[in-house]
Amino acid sequence: MGYGMTSLARRLALVCLFAGSSALALPAAAQDPYIVMASTTSTEQSGLFRHLLPAFKKARGIDVRVVAVGTGQALDMGRRGDADILFVHDQAAEEKFVAEGFGLPRRAVMYNDFVLVGPAADPAGLKGSDIVAALARLAASKAAFISRADKSGTHAAELRYWKIAGIDDPSAKGPAQTFDYRACGCGMGPALNIASSSEAYVLTDRGTWLSFRNRGQLKVLVEGDRRLFNQYGVIVVNPAKQPQTKTAFAQAFSDWVVSPDGQATIAAYRVGGEQLFFPNAATSK
Repeated sequence: MGYGMTSLARRLALVCLFAGSSALALPAAAQDPYIVMASTTSTEQSGLFRHLLPAFKKARGIDVRVVAVGTGQALDMGRRGDADILFVHDQAAEEKFVAEGFGLPRRAVMYNDFVLVGPAADPAGLKGSDIVAALARLAASKAAFISRADKSGTHAAELRYWKIAGIDDPSAKGPAQTFDYRACGCGMGPALNIASSSEAYVLTDRGTWLSFRNRGQLKVLVEGDRRLFNQYGVIVVNPAKQPQTKTAFAQAFSDWVVSPDGQATIAAYRVGGEQLFFPNAATSK
């Protein structure tokens, strides 16, 4: 009888051990799946992801862990394999990333626009709809301008506008450049905070501006220029370059965010009744 009990106990122990190891093994394979998304700060700081990502989780059962950095840093994360997917807004840099083999084909998702904001008194006289003319006047003024200077999509756009205005290096001082150019090396929210506290001018995406609450005397001064168009794209990191990335889960997000459900979710996001982002997956490249 003692032997029988011992044998039974051993069998039960083996069953428990197997069940326990299965219970431990299953979560490793079947625990809540997730991806790491490297994204621009505007999608995070505007509040879009707090609205969008729970809808994706509900639809596909996949968590998204966001690392909000400038677009240039997000692309570098993709090159290193530190992210599974990118959600960014510098089309030229995105296309280069794909052409170099680091990403699967880029997909357009949504757009908004950039605006130049500054003190309501507008000491440099920038108000209007021509961003290039406004920057040329700003450079010849005594006013302060806050640059993100972080290789973000917004920073890349800012540098393009300066160049069109004939200013290759806005940080350089000289007879034609008398303004106070301040490089903060920071995200959009912090740049707006600095501009608000110092009554300086700053270029921002409209989504972050609409959700920004510490405006002080800042107001939108330049808007409506077609060159201020701001397109966002999504790119799955290429597993041929980074085989450790979670391609299937990342592709699931890419497919969902350009689907009618994902696009409708983006369109539904509003702050103070205003729509921040406009889906255009079906109409843009």
